Amino acid sequence: MALLNFKRREEPTVAHGDLEPFLSGYSIEVMPRTAEKVEDFRAILPRGTRVYIAHLDGTPIEDMVATAKRIRAEGFDPMPHFPARIIADEATLGDWIARYQGEAGVDQALLLAGGIGGQKGEFHSSMQLLETGLFDKAGFTRLHVAGHPEGSKDIDPDGSRTNVDAALKWKQEFSERTDAEMAIVTQFAFDAGPIIDWASDLRAAGIGLPVHIGIAGPAKLQTLIKFAIACGVGPSLKVLQRRAMDVSKLLLPYEPTDVLSALAAHKAAHPDFAIDQVHIFPLGGIKSATQWVTDNAGAAGRPAAISQG
Repeated sequence: MALLNFKRREEPTVAHGDLEPFLSGYSIEVMPRTAEKVEDFRAILPRGTRVYIAHLDGTPIEDMVATAKRIRAEGFDPMPHFPARIIADEATLGDWIARYQGEAGVDQALLLAGGIGGQKGEFHSSMQLLETGLFDKAGFTRLHVAGHPEGSKDIDPDGSRTNVDAALKWKQEFSERTDAEMAIVTQFAFDAGPIIDWASDLRAAGIGLPVHIGIAGPAKLQTLIKFAIACGVGPSLKVLQRRAMDVSKLLLPYEPTDVLSALAAHKAAHPDFAIDQVHIFPLGGIKSATQWVTDNAGAAGRPAAISQG
Protein backbone atom coordinates (compact mmCIF):
# COMPACT_ATOMS: atom_id res chain seq x y z
CA MET A 1 0.00 0.00 0.00
CA ALA A 2 1.64 3.21 -1.18
CA LEU A 3 0.33 5.25 1.72
CA LEU A 4 2.35 3.25 4.24
CA ASN A 5 5.59 2.96 2.30
CA PHE A 6 8.12 2.70 5.11
CA LYS A 7 11.17 3.78 3.12
CA ARG A 8 12.90 6.24 5.44
CA ARG A 9 13.38 9.86 4.41
CA GLU A 10 14.47 12.96 6.25
CA GLU A 11 11.58 14.87 7.79
CA PRO A 12 11.99 18.65 7.91
CA THR A 13 11.97 20.19 11.34
CA VAL A 14 9.84 23.18 12.28
CA ALA A 15 10.68 25.63 15.00
CA HIS A 16 7.79 25.88 17.45
CA GLY A 17 6.98 29.52 18.09
CA ASP A 18 4.47 31.16 20.38
CA LEU A 19 1.07 29.81 19.40
CA GLU A 20 -1.01 32.01 21.67
CA PRO A 21 -1.67 34.90 19.24
CA PHE A 22 -2.43 32.54 16.37
CA LEU A 23 -4.84 30.38 18.39
CA SER A 24 -6.61 33.32 20.00
CA GLY A 25 -10.32 33.16 19.17
CA TYR A 26 -10.13 29.66 17.74
CA SER A 27 -13.34 27.78 16.96
CA ILE A 28 -14.21 24.11 17.24
CA GLU A 29 -16.73 21.68 15.80
CA VAL A 30 -19.14 19.28 17.50
CA MET A 31 -22.09 17.08 16.60
CA PRO A 32 -25.13 16.54 18.83
CA ARG A 33 -23.92 13.07 19.81
CA THR A 34 -20.41 14.29 20.68
CA ALA A 35 -21.78 17.29 22.56
CA GLU A 36 -23.71 14.90 24.79
CA LYS A 37 -20.39 13.53 26.06
CA VAL A 38 -19.33 16.96 27.37
CA GLU A 39 -20.66 17.65 30.84
CA ASP A 40 -19.99 21.41 30.68
CA PHE A 41 -18.38 23.25 27.77
CA ARG A 42 -17.22 25.94 30.20
CA ALA A 43 -14.75 23.43 31.62
CA ILE A 44 -12.98 22.92 28.29
CA LEU A 45 -13.54 26.02 26.09
CA PRO A 46 -12.40 29.63 26.44
CA ARG A 47 -15.14 32.18 27.04
CA GLY A 48 -17.03 33.16 23.88
CA THR A 49 -15.68 30.35 21.68
CA ARG A 50 -17.57 29.84 18.43
CA VAL A 51 -18.86 26.26 18.30
CA TYR A 52 -19.83 24.91 14.89
CA ILE A 53 -22.49 22.20 14.98
CA ALA A 54 -22.06 19.69 12.15
CA HIS A 55 -25.32 18.53 10.61
CA LEU A 56 -24.90 15.02 9.25
CA ASP A 57 -27.56 13.62 6.95
CA GLY A 58 -30.24 11.96 9.08
CA THR A 59 -29.72 14.07 12.20
CA PRO A 60 -33.11 15.41 13.32
CA ILE A 61 -33.34 19.19 13.31
CA GLU A 62 -34.70 18.96 16.87
CA ASP A 63 -31.35 17.51 18.03
CA MET A 64 -29.44 20.23 16.21
CA VAL A 65 -31.50 23.03 17.74
CA ALA A 66 -31.30 21.52 21.23
CA THR A 67 -27.51 21.37 20.94
CA ALA A 68 -27.36 24.99 19.79
CA LYS A 69 -29.62 26.03 22.70
CA ARG A 70 -27.38 24.29 25.21
CA ILE A 71 -24.20 25.80 23.76
CA ARG A 72 -25.75 29.27 23.89
CA ALA A 73 -26.90 28.73 27.49
CA GLU A 74 -23.36 27.84 28.55
CA GLY A 75 -22.01 31.10 27.15
CA PHE A 76 -20.74 30.17 23.69
CA ASP A 77 -21.67 31.12 20.13
CA PRO A 78 -23.37 28.28 18.24
CA MET A 79 -22.84 28.22 14.47
CA PRO A 80 -24.89 25.40 12.94
CA HIS A 81 -24.12 23.90 9.55
CA PHE A 82 -26.65 24.28 6.75
CA PRO A 83 -25.73 21.55 4.21
CA ALA A 84 -27.57 22.45 1.01
CA ARG A 85 -27.92 18.93 -0.34
CA ILE A 86 -29.88 17.59 2.64
CA ILE A 87 -32.39 20.49 2.77
CA ALA A 88 -35.63 19.56 1.02
CA ASP A 89 -36.84 22.98 -0.07
CA GLU A 90 -37.01 26.67 0.78
CA ALA A 91 -39.80 26.12 3.29
CA THR A 92 -37.63 23.63 5.19
CA LEU A 93 -34.72 26.06 5.14
CA GLY A 94 -36.96 28.81 6.52
CA ASP A 95 -38.22 26.50 9.25
CA TRP A 96 -34.68 25.58 10.32
CA ILE A 97 -33.64 29.23 10.45
CA ALA A 98 -36.72 30.15 12.48
CA ARG A 99 -36.15 27.31 14.96
CA TYR A 100 -32.49 28.13 15.49
CA GLN A 101 -33.26 31.80 15.95
CA GLY A 102 -36.38 31.45 18.06
CA GLU A 103 -35.25 28.62 20.34
CA ALA A 104 -31.49 29.13 20.56
CA GLY A 105 -30.83 32.78 19.63
CA VAL A 106 -28.67 31.76 16.66
CA ASP A 107 -27.61 34.53 14.29
CA GLN A 108 -24.72 32.89 12.42
CA ALA A 109 -24.36 29.88 10.13
CA LEU A 110 -21.93 27.87 8.05
CA LEU A 111 -23.36 27.30 4.59
CA LEU A 112 -21.93 24.43 2.56
CA ALA A 113 -22.94 22.01 -0.16
CA GLY A 114 -22.63 18.95 2.09
CA GLY A 115 -20.63 15.85 1.21
CA ILE A 116 -23.34 13.36 0.28
CA GLY A 117 -23.74 11.51 -3.00
CA GLY A 118 -26.46 13.74 -4.41
CA GLN A 119 -28.97 16.40 -3.49
CA LYS A 120 -32.17 15.39 -1.73
CA GLY A 121 -34.21 18.44 -2.59
CA GLU A 122 -34.05 21.82 -4.30
CA PHE A 123 -30.52 22.82 -3.33
CA HIS A 124 -27.09 21.62 -4.37
CA SER A 125 -24.81 24.50 -3.32
CA SER A 126 -24.30 27.08 -0.60
CA MET A 127 -24.72 29.78 -3.23
CA GLN A 128 -28.35 28.75 -3.70
CA LEU A 129 -28.91 29.03 0.05
CA LEU A 130 -27.46 32.53 0.04
CA GLU A 131 -29.61 33.54 -2.93
CA THR A 132 -32.85 32.76 -1.06
CA GLY A 133 -32.29 35.85 1.07
CA LEU A 134 -33.75 34.03 4.07
CA PHE A 135 -30.71 34.48 6.29
CA ASP A 136 -30.69 38.22 5.67
CA LYS A 137 -34.44 38.47 6.36
CA ALA A 138 -33.95 36.62 9.64
CA GLY A 139 -31.20 38.98 10.72
CA PHE A 140 -28.32 36.53 10.59
CA THR A 141 -25.21 38.73 10.90
CA ARG A 142 -22.44 36.23 10.14
CA LEU A 143 -22.39 33.70 7.29
CA HIS A 144 -19.39 31.47 6.74
CA VAL A 145 -18.67 29.38 3.66
CA ALA A 146 -16.43 26.41 2.95
CA GLY A 147 -12.89 26.49 1.55
CA HIS A 148 -10.68 23.71 0.22
CA PRO A 149 -6.92 24.40 0.33
CA GLU A 150 -6.25 21.09 -1.44
CA GLY A 151 -9.23 21.18 -3.79
CA SER A 152 -12.32 18.98 -3.64
CA LYS A 153 -12.92 15.93 -5.81
CA ASP A 154 -16.58 16.20 -4.86
CA ILE A 155 -16.81 19.65 -6.48
CA ASP A 156 -14.10 19.27 -9.14
CA PRO A 157 -14.00 15.56 -10.09
CA ASP A 158 -11.24 16.22 -12.63
CA GLY A 159 -8.85 17.26 -9.85
CA SER A 160 -8.73 20.90 -10.95
CA ARG A 161 -9.75 23.94 -8.90
CA THR A 162 -12.09 25.40 -11.51
CA ASN A 163 -15.40 25.11 -9.66
CA VAL A 164 -14.13 25.75 -6.12
CA ASP A 165 -12.30 28.89 -7.25
CA ALA A 166 -15.31 30.16 -9.20
CA ALA A 167 -17.55 29.58 -6.17
CA LEU A 168 -15.25 31.58 -3.88
CA LYS A 169 -15.19 34.46 -6.35
CA TRP A 170 -19.01 34.44 -6.39
CA LYS A 171 -19.09 34.47 -2.57
CA GLN A 172 -16.61 37.33 -2.47
CA GLU A 173 -18.90 39.33 -4.77
CA PHE A 174 -21.91 38.39 -2.62
CA SER A 175 -20.14 39.72 0.48
CA GLU A 176 -19.45 43.00 -1.31
CA ARG A 177 -23.10 43.60 -2.21
CA THR A 178 -24.59 42.61 1.18
CA ASP A 179 -24.09 43.47 4.83
CA ALA A 180 -23.22 39.90 5.84
CA GLU A 181 -20.00 39.34 7.75
CA MET A 182 -18.43 36.46 5.87
CA ALA A 183 -15.39 34.24 6.23
CA ILE A 184 -14.02 31.08 4.66
CA VAL A 185 -13.66 28.11 6.98
CA THR A 186 -11.63 25.33 5.42
CA GLN A 187 -11.38 21.58 5.31
CA PHE A 188 -8.58 20.30 7.55
CA ALA A 189 -5.04 19.95 6.20
CA PHE A 190 -1.74 18.79 7.68
CA ASP A 191 0.92 20.58 5.62
CA ALA A 192 1.64 24.30 6.06
CA GLY A 193 3.25 24.80 2.64
CA PRO A 194 0.16 24.14 0.47
CA ILE A 195 -1.99 26.12 2.92
CA ILE A 196 0.28 29.17 2.64
CA ASP A 197 0.33 28.91 -1.17
CA TRP A 198 -3.47 28.56 -1.35
CA ALA A 199 -4.11 31.50 0.98
CA SER A 200 -1.69 33.66 -1.00
CA ASP A 201 -3.39 32.67 -4.25
CA LEU A 202 -6.74 33.77 -2.82
CA ARG A 203 -5.48 37.28 -2.25
CA ALA A 204 -3.85 37.39 -5.68
CA ALA A 205 -7.24 36.44 -7.18
CA GLY A 206 -8.95 39.32 -5.38
CA ILE A 207 -10.68 37.22 -2.73
CA GLY A 208 -10.38 39.20 0.47
CA LEU A 209 -12.60 37.15 2.78
CA PRO A 210 -10.81 36.22 6.02
CA VAL A 211 -9.79 32.58 6.28
CA HIS A 212 -10.35 30.35 9.30
CA ILE A 213 -8.00 27.46 8.64
CA GLY A 214 -9.20 23.96 9.47
CA ILE A 215 -6.77 21.89 11.54
CA ALA A 216 -7.17 18.36 12.87
CA GLY A 217 -6.83 18.03 16.61
CA PRO A 218 -4.79 15.29 18.29
CA ALA A 219 -5.73 11.80 17.09
CA LYS A 220 -4.33 8.39 16.30
CA LEU A 221 -2.59 8.13 12.94
CA GLN A 222 -5.06 5.49 11.74
CA THR A 223 -7.98 7.80 12.58
CA LEU A 224 -6.48 10.69 10.63
CA ILE A 225 -5.76 8.54 7.59
CA LYS A 226 -9.38 7.32 7.60
CA PHE A 227 -10.79 10.87 7.77
CA ALA A 228 -8.26 12.22 5.25
CA ILE A 229 -9.22 9.62 2.67
CA ALA A 230 -12.96 10.04 3.33
CA CYS A 231 -12.75 13.83 3.03
CA GLY A 232 -10.51 13.86 -0.04
CA VAL A 233 -7.50 15.50 1.60
CA GLY A 234 -4.79 14.64 -0.90
CA PRO A 235 -1.39 16.38 -0.63
CA SER A 236 -1.54 16.43 3.16
CA LEU A 237 -1.49 12.64 3.21
CA LYS A 238 2.23 12.95 2.58
CA VAL A 239 2.62 14.38 6.08
CA LEU A 240 0.88 11.35 7.54
CA GLN A 241 3.00 9.10 5.33
CA ARG A 242 6.20 10.65 6.68
CA ARG A 243 4.94 10.12 10.20
CA ALA A 244 4.22 6.47 9.42
CA MET A 245 7.84 6.08 8.30
CA ASP A 246 9.08 7.08 11.74
CA VAL A 247 8.62 4.04 13.95
CA SER A 248 9.24 6.17 17.05
CA LYS A 249 6.12 8.23 16.22
CA LEU A 250 3.94 5.56 14.68
CA LEU A 251 2.08 4.68 17.88
CA LEU A 252 2.01 8.20 19.31
CA PRO A 253 -1.03 10.47 18.80
CA TYR A 254 -0.64 13.07 16.09
CA GLU A 255 -0.60 16.64 17.38
CA PRO A 256 -0.97 19.76 15.19
CA THR A 257 2.01 21.57 16.72
CA ASP A 258 4.22 21.58 13.61
CA VAL A 259 1.65 22.80 11.10
CA LEU A 260 0.28 25.47 13.45
CA SER A 261 3.74 26.68 14.44
CA ALA A 262 4.70 27.07 10.78
CA LEU A 263 1.49 28.98 10.02
CA ALA A 264 1.91 31.13 13.14
CA ALA A 265 5.48 31.99 12.13
CA HIS A 266 4.31 32.94 8.63
CA LYS A 267 1.53 35.10 10.07
CA ALA A 268 3.99 36.86 12.38
CA ALA A 269 6.29 37.61 9.44
CA HIS A 270 3.41 38.57 7.11
CA PRO A 271 0.65 40.29 9.15
CA ASP A 272 -1.55 40.62 6.05
CA PHE A 273 -1.59 36.81 5.60
CA ALA A 274 -5.15 35.73 4.76
CA ILE A 275 -5.57 33.38 7.72
CA ASP A 276 -7.26 35.15 10.63
CA GLN A 277 -8.25 32.29 12.91
CA VAL A 278 -7.93 28.55 13.49
CA HIS A 279 -10.84 26.11 13.33
CA ILE A 280 -10.24 22.78 15.03
CA PHE A 281 -11.75 19.49 13.92
CA PRO A 282 -11.62 17.26 17.03
CA LEU A 283 -11.12 14.04 15.08
CA GLY A 284 -9.58 12.32 18.10
CA GLY A 285 -12.18 13.63 20.54
CA ILE A 286 -13.19 17.09 21.72
CA LYS A 287 -11.63 16.75 25.15
CA SER A 288 -8.19 15.82 23.79
CA ALA A 289 -8.42 18.66 21.25
CA THR A 290 -9.35 21.30 23.81
CA GLN A 291 -6.77 20.00 26.28
CA TRP A 292 -4.09 20.38 23.61
CA VAL A 293 -5.14 24.00 23.08
CA THR A 294 -5.19 24.64 26.82
CA ASP A 295 -1.66 23.23 27.10
CA ASN A 296 -0.26 25.14 24.11
CA ALA A 297 -2.11 28.44 23.74
CA GLY A 298 -1.56 30.16 27.06
CA ALA A 299 -4.34 32.59 27.97
CA ALA A 300 -5.98 32.04 24.56
CA GLY A 301 -6.73 28.45 25.53
CA ARG A 302 -7.81 28.97 29.13
CA PRO A 303 -11.27 27.46 29.75
CA ALA A 304 -14.06 29.79 30.82
CA ALA A 305 -14.52 27.99 34.14
CA ILE A 306 -10.88 28.63 35.04
CA SER A 307 -11.00 32.24 33.83
CA GLN A 308 -14.01 32.88 36.02
CA GLY A 309 -12.59 31.06 39.03
